[in-house]
Amino acid sequence: MIANTTLVFGDAIHAALRGHLFPGDGLEASAVLLCSRFEGSRTKLLVKDWLPVPYDTCKVRAVDAITWPGEYLELAIDRAEKAGLTILLTHSHPGGYLDFSPVDNDSDAVSVRALCQAVPGSHGSAIMVDSGEMRGRLYNDQMVPTLIDLITVVGHDIRYWWASKSGPQLPPMAFTSGMSDCLARLVVVVVGVSGTGSIVAEQAARLGFGKVILIDHDHVEHKNLNRILNSTIEDAVLTKPKVDMFAQAIARMRGDNVAMAINDSLATRKAVLLAAEADVIFSCVDTKEARMIADRLAAAFLIPLFDVGVSIPSYKAADGRDTIIDVAGRIDYIRPGGPTLGDREVYTPETLQAEYLQRANKEAYEAQVDLAYIKGIQEEAPSVITLNMRAASACVSEFIARAFPFREEANTCYARTRFSLSGCDEDYCREDFWPARVNPLLASGDSEPLLGIPALGRGQMDAE
Repeated sequence: MIANTTLVFGDAIHAALRGHLFPGDGLEASAVLLCSRFEGSRTKLLVKDWLPVPYDTCKVRAVDAITWPGEYLELAIDRAEKAGLTILLTHSHPGGYLDFSPVDNDSDAVSVRALCQAVPGSHGSAIMVDSGEMRGRLYNDQMVPTLIDLITVVGHDIRYWWASKSGPQLPPMAFTSGMSDCLARLVVVVVGVSGTGSIVAEQAARLGFGKVILIDHDHVEHKNLNRILNSTIEDAVLTKPKVDMFAQAIARMRGDNVAMAINDSLATRKAVLLAAEADVIFSCVDTKEARMIADRLAAAFLIPLFDVGVSIPSYKAADGRDTIIDVAGRIDYIRPGGPTLGDREVYTPETLQAEYLQRANKEAYEAQVDLAYIKGIQEEAPSVITLNMRAASACVSEFIARAFPFREEANTCYARTRFSLSGCDEDYCREDFWPARVNPLLASGDSEPLLGIPALGRGQMDAE
């Protein structure tokens, strides 16, 4: 079953929290989590900030108890009121007991009740054991707690901890039924359901993701039947939306209620808010603008982002023949708080501006989309499915390597993968190849303006 409530950490805050809660003395410690809250068909709590409670301010610190001053609760309330945040009172269980004790229940009855009275909304508590694994709960207005279904940490590795499972939870082995069971509880969004995107969506559906959200504004044409999986001549004749075509294909292989088709651009408020419900994003787009929005979406909602691109640069030789320089692909993994696609110059202000000008001239823009495949040759129906297959498989495999680690080396080595079929070569980049910048959108959720883009503000939904 897909999680109804999820608590999501970037790995930097989770690591800092773990370091504070387990200083090495074997005694309990405490902190306060401040979370942006996103309510779609699911509830997401996005850890935006945290307040450590200094050890020397606690009246009691024992192996199984802690008492800390109310001033930190008041400080948390002040911050939460200003930004509309959800508060989770958090402490450690040095003994490794991954459940709430009767003492925890009694403490929450006082502290969380005070929170709910001071700040409208649902607040709660969380515990952590020394492995970093956590369990959390939220209280309703009757002070009845409900466990948070899923707690996830998005870092170089992606961790999932489910409330429905007892005992320590290690990632299932990759490519096993255990991996399939985990994926069945997750939601994936594929942005762009064309050359690489249809292949990524096919893999996502057959791997067993519980829900597959498809976003694309375009329709099937005869010229792209050679590279869009599951598309048919009938689809082209009917100019069927790509997402509708593919959603029907998923229904045939997996049944109803797995695929969600959004026949719209990601550059719309509706598409962004639906994509925000996903646990992982695959960006398979052919425009700089769409990559920029996917980049911002991943940061705002703490979603791991996998971006894939292919190219075939060419030139005209002295004898007049068109000649290929390379047949290449690129896969970037973006973790919340790490270098973004913008930091990596996958798009820049200059390329965004140039693309806008091209889009203002529709004919030039459509030609440019085709040129994204074979640079230097205008080709209406490029035969690139083998290249797309190679890149799309590497993209999905990159996610599997993060969530179900299987590499010999650490995942920190693989922020970007580039391959050349012409040179029979593959190389990798670490994150420190790019400058680290503070991202103001991190864990901002659906705060206005959405993704920091005025055009995605609430008024756009009314206009649509």
